[in-house]
Amino acid sequence: MNKSLLIIKREYLTRVRKKTFIISTILFPLLYLGFIFGTAYVAKKSSKVLKVAIVDSSGVFDRGMIARANMQDSSSVLELATDKRDSLVNHFDKMDYDGYVIIPVTAKDSLHDLTMVSDKNHGISSIYGVRNKLNGIWSNINYNKLGISEQQRAAIENSKLELNEKNFNDEKADSGLASGIGYVAGFLIYFILLIYGSQVMMGVMEEKTNRIAEVMVSSIRPFQLMIGKIIGIGLVALTQFLLWIVFAVIIYNITKASGNSNAISAVMGEVDKTLSNINVPFILVCFGFYLLGGFFFYSSLFAAIGSAVNEDMREAQSLSFPITLLVIFSIGLMAPVIADPTGDLAVWASIIPFSSPIIMMARIPFGIPGTVPWWQLGLSMALLIGGFFLTTWFAGKIYRTGILMYGKKPSWKEMMKWAFRK
Repeated sequence: MNKSLLIIKREYLTRVRKKTFIISTILFPLLYLGFIFGTAYVAKKSSKVLKVAIVDSSGVFDRGMIARANMQDSSSVLELATDKRDSLVNHFDKMDYDGYVIIPVTAKDSLHDLTMVSDKNHGISSIYGVRNKLNGIWSNINYNKLGISEQQRAAIENSKLELNEKNFNDEKADSGLASGIGYVAGFLIYFILLIYGSQVMMGVMEEKTNRIAEVMVSSIRPFQLMIGKIIGIGLVALTQFLLWIVFAVIIYNITKASGNSNAISAVMGEVDKTLSNINVPFILVCFGFYLLGGFFFYSSLFAAIGSAVNEDMREAQSLSFPITLLVIFSIGLMAPVIADPTGDLAVWASIIPFSSPIIMMARIPFGIPGTVPWWQLGLSMALLIGGFFLTTWFAGKIYRTGILMYGKKPSWKEMMKWAFRK
């Protein structure tokens, strides 16, 4: 254990003292935000088509208007409810609806804010689809047929419907905020897995090329050496993440303290309101778990590849491509998962260990247990821990042989033989 701690200390201090660590800690958040905005349109194309019941207490909406709107726009499906209101409100899910919207009696006078009630959170793009369709219907009302006066008509034409979502399992849930946090968390884990996983591979390659590994394994077991490197570099990633949190808190407090103008005060008030709607400590704890869990899961495989290759970087890239592809595949699933966080794709992708670090962190902001049941979160965490032990055992078998092997071009077939050699 003491020898492993020395390896961890060496790996950690060597990296945090480098200028590249300081520069990346400052610049990465800026580059990251730019990248996030460039992917915003993806969620728009991946939204779930919601089936929503319209409970009209005003008599403004009729079947013809809703039917024409459904034909013109496929972003959602609206149906004018014929069931008794109490029955629909209490059993809408059993009637195959994703939610319901109540049009108030006062709609003829003015109508601004509506609420779609459901038992779970839906992606923000799906909610926008319902809202836009309701606005389309609202702008084509037959005023003469309804006996609406000119004064009422002016009020109606000047109003624009805003559709809010209410999850009765989680009153504070906000789909827009959840989508934003999901994207930020998912992409952040994606970058860290690739960047620091590659650092593990490069570090092992460097020690093997310089013959340092030969000296080390004479006094420490290869498996202990591999674990020491993985944990040491993992702590570097965690340190960088904690520094970003500290910077964000400092900037937030400075801005709030110096907010003398009304504009700044208003912005900070919105920030406070937003933060009050999410469980920040819980999300940060989950992020830390999936960050480290995903890193340990993948970095052990990167370490195994680094021990198998020599100086040829192209060889390392070729062998690591299948592992990198798994991470890229996971980030590719994130947009459809955020568009439908309760779908089968979201559930399975957040449980399977190779994709759960990214996908589960994209789902958690939508709410627990309203959107993500506790059993799914617990199973995801347990399988990720089990997956880490499995990949570490597998990689350790390869590392044991590969770290002392020179002059031979490895392949996945050859490494599999090393892994299952007794």
